[in-house]
Amino acid sequence: QLQLVESGGGLVQPGGSLRLSCAASGLISGYYAIGWFRQAPGKEREGISCISTGDGSIAYEDSVKGRFTISRDSVKKTVYLQLNSLKPEDTAVYYCAVRTGFVWGCRLRGSEYPDWGQGTQVMVSS
Repeated sequence: QLQLVESGGGLVQPGGSLRLSCAASGLISGYYAIGWFRQAPGKEREGISCISTGDGSIAYEDSVKGRFTISRDSVKKTVYLQLNSLKPEDTAVYYCAVRTGFVWGCRLRGSEYPDWGQGTQVMVSS
């Protein structure tokens, strides 16, 4: 059974940094794409970044470009999301999700990712 576990969330001051991790285990082999999503209270879930192990594609939502960086460790089957220059509006629960198979050009559509982690809370406040 495929399982995703997020970690690395916490409370940080504006301008601070966090690194989120998404560790995949279970029936995950070959190619896959990992997406990071977030949901703030009272708001819809939004996709913020993704990475495909197939074609190596990476994508970012406009509001996080230049501040967030996605990367992966293929041996550990872990995807990281480095969050820099954090703003109060980045406060949300952050989720990672996986889509197995070869993915050409990962996209930030939650409906394309069948399996999800439990989420990790990020709070940006002074």
